[in-house]
Amino acid sequence: MSKSKLYSLNSESVAAATKDWLAKRGVTREQIAELVLFLQKDYFPDLTIEECGHNVDAVLSKREVQNAVLTGIQLDLLAEEGKLLPPLQEMIENDEGLYGCDEILALSIVNVYGSIGFTNFGYVDKLKPGILKKLNDKEDAQCHTFLDDIVGAIAASASSRIAHRKQAEREGRTTPPLD
Repeated sequence: MSKSKLYSLNSESVAAATKDWLAKRGVTREQIAELVLFLQKDYFPDLTIEECGHNVDAVLSKREVQNAVLTGIQLDLLAEEGKLLPPLQEMIENDEGLYGCDEILALSIVNVYGSIGFTNFGYVDKLKPGILKKLNDKEDAQCHTFLDDIVGAIAASASSRIAHRKQAEREGRTTPPLD
């Protein structure tokens, strides 16, 4: 590609790649929605898995989120293939405890959705419920150093989105502060 051509990426292809790569790495929308329900069921007892899934979709529609998902998965794949330079290779391959860049990338997702997202992220990151336990178990050859945090951040963000929307409903507002 010559430098004189104007770069333009198709947003639909980025969104599709995000969903495809999550699926290729063994993560479904439903599994993320289950995390959202886990995080919000005590606050909103009538919350449905369908509503959780809708909010997961809304989070995944954000370009900032898509960028983080694709970047994190790429780094995990490169670590699986042994293609990172040492000592980064070993740190990511072994999910080094003092390596916090995986959490920082995930926080770029949560950052879109406010402080409730931050607290929810910390909670699921510590507990590792549902799909997060599987992604974090290190039982197979796949590396999920970034993906487990990213999935937790998507769920935390969808949870925050729900909380903000429910508050807007209580106040009779039609436009919540976070989309």
